[in-house]
Amino acid sequence: MKFGVVARRDKEEALKLAYRVYDFLRISGYDVVVDSETYQNLPQFDPGRVLPLEEFDVDVIIVIGGDGTILRVEHKTKRDFPILSINMGTLGFLTEVEPHETFFALSRFLGGEYYIDERMKLRTYINGENVIPDALNENAILTGIPGKIVHLKYYVDGGLADEFRADGIIIATPTGSTGYSLSAGGPFVDPRLELFVITPLNPIALGSRPMVVPSTSEIEVISLPPERELILAVDGQFYTRLEPGADIKIRKSPRKTKFIRFSHEIYPRYPLRLKRRF
Repeated sequence: MKFGVVARRDKEEALKLAYRVYDFLRISGYDVVVDSETYQNLPQFDPGRVLPLEEFDVDVIIVIGGDGTILRVEHKTKRDFPILSINMGTLGFLTEVEPHETFFALSRFLGGEYYIDERMKLRTYINGENVIPDALNENAILTGIPGKIVHLKYYVDGGLADEFRADGIIIATPTGSTGYSLSAGGPFVDPRLELFVITPLNPIALGSRPMVVPSTSEIEVISLPPERELILAVDGQFYTRLEPGADIKIRKSPRKTKFIRFSHEIYPRYPLRLKRRF
């Protein structure tokens, strides 16, 4: 079995734990590689075992960090590698293991005591082309000029669902329902479901409310005059500017994110984390 190790780059404790995990797996006889950005921040790893995330070809990736580190891995790797996540972030909605549980969790995994939790992702087409990463959390289509609202309408499976003036619109997965969408007034969605949450961002009209639609749907977002430049933010990790009038279509991706889990518990774990957040 071959492992990849990735750590949060700005936290010394995460980098040191990454080295301990790397050392434990090497001593246990496993093949291990480390991502180049982790190595740049802690150059104690064997340089011969360092690769960019884009070149990882492993069986499992161990991520030591928060949700942002996981999203970075998801955006840069080219295959759906199972992720064992160790929380070195603030809340860690996506993470599974606390730092003090690291080696117990590794032992359980190596002993086969785990299951794979698969999460849906979003695929986005700009003017018919898919040129941006899939989203695990959300796509946020935002005004390109802060303080200036945009006039948007969106369709679900070809039917007009809403038209409004706002700061933008968020299309989220159940996984992403605890993030930007929730802050904008969207619902918390059980991550075991597959659906889209569509949340207008600060709409002028009070009647424009969040909507939940099936994951089999196609969502199309169009900007109306006065047409302004838009920004598309994918998981808060990837940003691109869109020309006025760009046609944006969002569908369920054929790819999924795979998490290594040890417990099927959803409640009270997620509600308690939400309470700590607010």
